[in-house]
Amino acid sequence: MTSKFHSLLTAFLYTLLLAGVAVSTGCASGSYAAKGAAEGATTGAVAGAVGGMVTALVFGGNIAEAGARGAVYGGTTGAVVGGMSGSKADQAVAAQKQAEREAELERLRNRIGTDAYNGVVALAECKHEVAIANAREAARSSNSDYALAGIWVEVLTEADRQHDTEARAMFPDIVKRDSEVKTEANVEARMRDALQELGDIRVEYDMPAVCST
Repeated sequence: MTSKFHSLLTAFLYTLLLAGVAVSTGCASGSYAAKGAAEGATTGAVAGAVGGMVTALVFGGNIAEAGARGAVYGGTTGAVVGGMSGSKADQAVAAQKQAEREAELERLRNRIGTDAYNGVVALAECKHEVAIANAREAARSSNSDYALAGIWVEVLTEADRQHDTEARAMFPDIVKRDSEVKTEANVEARMRDALQELGDIRVEYDMPAVCST
C-alpha cells in the first residue's frame, strides 16, 4: 500500500509540475505577443506619421498636423489584442476601429504611392540608401503625385544625412512640378519644417532624432 501511495503521489506532483510549466509558457507567449503587437503599432505609427508629412508636402497643408493624423492611422497593430480581454462588444469595437484606421492608412499610402511610402518607412528608420532607391523608383512613376512624392522623399533623405548640396539640386524640379510652390526658397522652408517634424516623430517613438553617421 505504501509503495502504491508513493507512486500515486509522485504521479500527482509530476502532473502539477507539467501544468505549472504549461501555464508559465502560455503567459510568456502572451507577453511576447503583446510586445510584438506594441512594437508593430509603434512602427506603423512612425511610418504613418512620416507618410502623412509627405502627403502635406505633395498636396499642401500643415506638415505637423498631417503627421499626427498619419500616426493615428498607422498605430493600428494590436488594437484588437488590447480589446480581447473585454467582452465581445469590446472586441467588436476594437476590431471596427482598427479596420477604420487601416483603411485610412491605406488611403494615405495610395495618395503617395507604394514606392514613396516604402521610402518613407526606410527614411524613418535611417535606412537612407533604401529610402533613396524607393524614392527614385517613385519619381519615375507616370502618376505625377507619386513622382513628386518620390522627389520629396529623396530630398528629405539627402538633407537628413546632411547632403544639402544634393538635396538643393532637386529644388528646381519640385518648383517645376508643383504649382503651389513658387520659388526654391519655398521648397527650402518646407524641407526644413519637414526635417524638424521628422526628428520630432523619431523622438516621440524613442528613436534618435538624428541618424548616426
